[in-house]
Amino acid sequence: MEFSNLHEVLRSLYDEMVPLSSDMAAVAKGLAGLGALFYVALKVWQALSSAEPIDFFPLLRPFALGICITFFPTIVLGTLNGVLSPVVQGTHSILESQVLDLNSLQQQKDLLEREAMLRNPETAYLASDEEFDKKLDELGWTPSDLATISGMYIEREMYGVKKMIRDSFREFLEVLFQAAALVIDTIRTFFLIVLSILGPIAFAISVWDGFQSTLTQWLTRYISVYLWLPVSDLFSAMLSKIQSLILQKDIDSLSDPNFIPDSSSTVYIIFMIIGIIGYFTIPTVTGWIIQAGGAGNFVRNINQTTTKTGNIVGAGTGSVAGNIGGKLMK
Repeated sequence: MEFSNLHEVLRSLYDEMVPLSSDMAAVAKGLAGLGALFYVALKVWQALSSAEPIDFFPLLRPFALGICITFFPTIVLGTLNGVLSPVVQGTHSILESQVLDLNSLQQQKDLLEREAMLRNPETAYLASDEEFDKKLDELGWTPSDLATISGMYIEREMYGVKKMIRDSFREFLEVLFQAAALVIDTIRTFFLIVLSILGPIAFAISVWDGFQSTLTQWLTRYISVYLWLPVSDLFSAMLSKIQSLILQKDIDSLSDPNFIPDSSSTVYIIFMIIGIIGYFTIPTVTGWIIQAGGAGNFVRNINQTTTKTGNIVGAGTGSVAGNIGGKLMK
């Protein structure tokens, strides 16, 4: 199963779990009704004891919250998701356009890089079996030719091993990159499901006098967590744009017939590591858009994990690069 399908599974999971909030509505109605009774009685008693007219407008608040609890999936979740979903769709369209450009540029670069290697007589036999066979046909069976043939086989094997190690490490980082995005999306879906199912309870508690801030806290946390996905898409689009600019520069260089390509993917690997670490800063960045309290420990743990991940990935990169360099120097 591809990573894109896993993200779709999380979307489907959220859609299937949201109707469960209706099961909490019955409990929330009783809690809100009891809170409304005490709230109205307290306000009326305060007005009578102070010999002041009763202000009926604040007394409508429990009834408005009761309507929201009764039709919670439609009025509350439907309204919030309807307002925020265009933001998700807009950022996702930006990401898709950048990924399509990146894929086309990568294919163009691979083609030009192969053509550049074939233009170079010293590296043509490494990239093409036909050129390798042609070069073998040009050699004879003298001791010097046999030594040259042995050297060609060794160089070709070393080139294959180096390419295999480089591609394997690159695929490993790509898997980590996709896994980081999936971790953020999974945690986001879990938070949204919990907030959606227990949302009626939060609305019912906010009816009670002294707990009015519960409603504001729930709204800010729901919006903040919901915006994790748009911020994640924007971050991925930014990385794709940077890689597209790098690929475009490489394509311009490869278009020069005298240019000798460098087969290393150092820049690509560096940006993959940046992407892996950057994904875990998304909750912090989202907190700059809308302030939501209560997630301080989670964000702190995410930052600590990010630091440890960066150290591990950096150490692994240095170890692999050192091993490859040591083998090539022998």
